[in-house]
Amino acid sequence: MVNPTDYIEDMGEIEAQIRQLAVRLREEREKARISQMDLSYLAGLSQNQVHYIETGKRIPNLYTILKICGALQISPAVLFSPADEQRQKARETIINLVSKYL
Repeated sequence: MVNPTDYIEDMGEIEAQIRQLAVRLREEREKARISQMDLSYLAGLSQNQVHYIETGKRIPNLYTILKICGALQISPAVLFSPADEQRQKARETIINLVSKYL
């Protein structure tokens, strides 16, 4: 039997992605100016489920992610994209590396 974790090189990266999903979900919900209760109603989930996902206590499955994104009217990619701060840090790192060799 194949163990899925045999193919995952860095479990820390996966955990970081899960934490990022929780943070991004909350940011997008707040950006839409709706409460956890409103989101749960729109997505057909319990308020506790939304709370647990946002706090990282539960990992949503694909179906749940799609329901939440539909309720927020966003693409699922939004929840997995790096935050602007991370992009800026990556941009600065690249510029610094390129500058060393010019």
